[in-house]
Amino acid sequence: MKNTITLNVNGEGRSVDVDPNETLLEVLRERLGIKSPKIGCERGDCGSCTVLLDGRSVRSCLILAVEADGSDIVTIEGLSKDGPTELQQAFIENNSFQCGFCAPGVVLAATELLARNPSPTEDEVKEAISGNLCRCTGYDPIVKAVLEVGGKGGGGQNG
Repeated sequence: MKNTITLNVNGEGRSVDVDPNETLLEVLRERLGIKSPKIGCERGDCGSCTVLLDGRSVRSCLILAVEADGSDIVTIEGLSKDGPTELQQAFIENNSFQCGFCAPGVVLAATELLARNPSPTEDEVKEAISGNLCRCTGYDPIVKAVLEVGGKGGGGQNG
């Protein structure tokens, strides 16, 4: 039996019929065509499916779509509608990503951190991104980029 849910995805209201056991990740990718949340471990361990759900970074593979009914969802597409954010630009300038598989999840986790704490410490940055596995960079350029933006108190948003 399908349930109709309403989501505000990247600023756009969307209604979709979902099965009770469908995850938010499945709905975003397969029903709504949003491909930045990646299918990784499907157990919440890798962070590649991270999205912002009502401002909090969550693993979309662990959230049932029906649980997200009425929520605001932001993916990397919604974050950078007007071009790269200050945080994304810092990631580019620091060569923070190689393959890019982890990039959307890391950017969204760091965005949440900077929204909560505009000037985080290195340990706070490491903690915030700790749920995102990156096999390419060793994390140092990622942490450096977040600290650069945090040192400015920029919060990672445009403007």
